[in-house]
Amino acid sequence: MPTSAPIVLPEIAVAPRAARPVSLWALYPLFFVAVYVAHYSLLRLPYFWDEGGYYIPAALDFFHTGTLIPQSTTTNAHPPVPSILLAAAWHVTGFVISGTRTFMGMVAAAALLAVYRLARAFVGELAAAAVAALTAAYPIWYVQSTLAHADMFAAAFTLWALALYLPQMGALQLQNTADADKPRTAPMYAVAVLFALSTLSKETAIVTPFALALHRLYLLFTESSDPPQRRGHLLWLGSLSFCVLPLIAWYSYHYAKTGFVFGNPEYLRYNATANMDAHRVLLSLYHRLLHLLAHMNMWVATVLATVSFLLPRRERFRLPRPVLGAVAVMLVVNWVAFSVLGGALLTRYLLPMYPLLLLLAVAVWKQHTRLWPLLVAMTLAAFTAALHVNPPYAFAPEDNLTYRDMIVLHQQAIAVIATRFPQSTVLTAWPANAELTHPYLGYTRFPMKTVSLQNFALGELAKAAQRPGEFDTALLFSTKYEPSAGHEDLSAPMRNSDARYFDFHHDLLPQEAAHLLHGDVVWSGERNGEWAAVLHFPRVVNASLQGEPSPSGSAVTDPSRLIPHD
Repeated sequence: MPTSAPIVLPEIAVAPRAARPVSLWALYPLFFVAVYVAHYSLLRLPYFWDEGGYYIPAALDFFHTGTLIPQSTTTNAHPPVPSILLAAAWHVTGFVISGTRTFMGMVAAAALLAVYRLARAFVGELAAAAVAALTAAYPIWYVQSTLAHADMFAAAFTLWALALYLPQMGALQLQNTADADKPRTAPMYAVAVLFALSTLSKETAIVTPFALALHRLYLLFTESSDPPQRRGHLLWLGSLSFCVLPLIAWYSYHYAKTGFVFGNPEYLRYNATANMDAHRVLLSLYHRLLHLLAHMNMWVATVLATVSFLLPRRERFRLPRPVLGAVAVMLVVNWVAFSVLGGALLTRYLLPMYPLLLLLAVAVWKQHTRLWPLLVAMTLAAFTAALHVNPPYAFAPEDNLTYRDMIVLHQQAIAVIATRFPQSTVLTAWPANAELTHPYLGYTRFPMKTVSLQNFALGELAKAAQRPGEFDTALLFSTKYEPSAGHEDLSAPMRNSDARYFDFHHDLLPQEAAHLLHGDVVWSGERNGEWAAVLHFPRVVNASLQGEPSPSGSAVTDPSRLIPHD
């Protein structure tokens, strides 16, 4: 039987299948576990600074009574989304500090997922993972990841809005068709809702959609040549501007309930009207520029990006021009706006801007050098070092792990007072007066009486020395980090201006304060430049000189002294 010739099938060219991106749903648990593990030792720390001054009391009021206007603390007209979300979390975990911090870790993980999604659209998965890791490790972001401030809520909603909005901006350059400028309905509505939630988390978050609206308006008048393009820009303008409406509704409700639109007059003066001074604004612009480009070793990323940019381009890849324009406008508007708004120049106000800066840096590194993973590693090491090693200038404790040192010292000092002088009236300043009078903040099991100072500068302690019968114990502490005597202090040349405009002051050391107040230092502690001390004054106190106790057990003080900086 003859054998048949083998059948040869024609070769079929199969186009390689594009690799599917990793599912975000699958990544979120990994992001949360990473945040949780990285912050595990911090999850049981008592509430800190503005947490105890406003956000936790406000959320507790909503949790217990359903009121959106805080009753147990001075209302600052902050929008209610943080209170609502924290109360919802407490219904699941119970009102425990570790539950609050774990929930904030979940919010931070969601924000990092938005950073990853945004970066992946422009620099690929590996570089996007690098951007997310750098963001998570940056000290300001790291610390805020478990603190119950409004800023992380606002940042999470803002970054998710940007993760949906900026990739479609790339289509304006990648496709030169009418359809490229036609917004997809679902992302447009989602961006409007997300920006609305960000502004209902913190009112100042409106700065970012405002910046994007300005950028869209520029495109409308400079790059729109036909009706479909103009219609697309107008629809996006409406989407970006929508967040104004719920914010107006909130302020209308707040006014109807309190008679104030933007919070109590002292809060409004401190954070807005008192800031309209040309010298202060120029000084703020200088500080804010350092906060964006240099603070907490961000200068490493800035320098490496600048040097890399001077090298020849290795790849044709680059961020689309409309995206670069949008990011540049956001950075500039946030830089300027937060140089005017806010009495305290807290870096957490700029929280959503740091991932954008890191995205730009990684994009430049990837485009200009094959060694970009090494630059990522160098920057990651610099950020990790900045978490633990304080810079040679004054800064707020919440900018790195100095906040933990401050909390631990306050715990130890209050434990000494509670054990040795439980019936005493304590002379102290913010935030220790709240820590002593509100057991739910995690520092004491019972409320103690307090007399409040603005700070521990010479002038304030001299006033206290004139009324010695009002207190018999004092809790003193460093209110902000400053390099100790004999060490380099880069902020020294700005000291007078910072004292005039930003409430900078020099706290007297414990022995100096004890000499002025005629008391004894019975306990003192120091951790990485932070210090606290307990002073005792062995004298008979005339009860008639003390303030009438409030229902919480604390002496009546001037409410304006208890207004948090936020």
